[in-house]
Amino acid sequence: MALSLKEKIEDPAQGVYLIGTTPPKKGTDKAKIAEIAQKLLNRLHEIEYDGVVVYDIQDESSRTAAPRPFPFKHTVDPREYSQLVKHISKQDVITYKSVAQRGEQEFIDWLSETKEIYQLDNLVLVGSPSSEGDIKLSLSDAYKVLEKHQQDFFLGGVTIAERHSSKRNEHQRLMKKTEQGCEFYISQAVYDAQATVNLITSYARTCRQEGIEPGRIILTFTPCGSEKTLEFMEWLGISVPEATKWRILDAENPLNESVRICRENLNLILQSCASLNVPLGLNIESLTNRKEEIDASINLYRLLKATMELSLAEKLLAS
Repeated sequence: MALSLKEKIEDPAQGVYLIGTTPPKKGTDKAKIAEIAQKLLNRLHEIEYDGVVVYDIQDESSRTAAPRPFPFKHTVDPREYSQLVKHISKQDVITYKSVAQRGEQEFIDWLSETKEIYQLDNLVLVGSPSSEGDIKLSLSDAYKVLEKHQQDFFLGGVTIAERHSSKRNEHQRLMKKTEQGCEFYISQAVYDAQATVNLITSYARTCRQEGIEPGRIILTFTPCGSEKTLEFMEWLGISVPEATKWRILDAENPLNESVRICRENLNLILQSCASLNVPLGLNIESLTNRKEEIDASINLYRLLKATMELSLAEKLLAS
């Protein structure tokens, strides 16, 4: 019998390969939502993947004074889209949930609905993008609510290597999230490979010192084909080194160049972290709905999956 996504994530010997997507915009009728989901899954038809990540898109304007490069649009409930994708694809999904906008009781109700109505098991909770604004439920409090909830979920957390570059404490955040019930982590999009290597190294050393098995870190990669997309990535807080930025923008084909950079970055991470025994995974997304970037994300998926499979095979031979 095929392993569930949870079983794959929990088994360090397994590769884990995901596709990230956003729900359609709010107000889209049900027939059109089904059409959009089918179109996505048709694109994925020729690749083997373990599941789909459905994001909960929030207006993150409170995090920065810079104007948002693309207008913010509310989406349909991520659970509705997750349920549909799961039903059509017959694959597991991971659903993101931003917890700051509603109070404790509403979150309790949300959890019950998620299990009973939408029949979803895999969650990643995210907190407020900044300490500004009206935060009705903190991420720490949401974890406490989830721990007391009568139903079980397979819980993941977000990790941001850029935070480690500036604050040097992201590995401690991961340890804390593990205590709070997280069993795996999904990174922000990687364009600064060294920041990710530093984070994984600090995390592995701390796990070793404390005698615990490290959770899986699923690395997110995304293609970038234009100055506008790059501007959006930087607005989201994704760290793009200056040399990388100009390498993409000055290239004859920026999209293809970004795919090459992503492969180089993954290779550097795999080589640098090979001896650390932190299980890794891949999550490939497109940050825009431009057809070229969506198509490039599928090519990127193929390339990076092959790169990671080779690394796993080499590790198996060496053991």
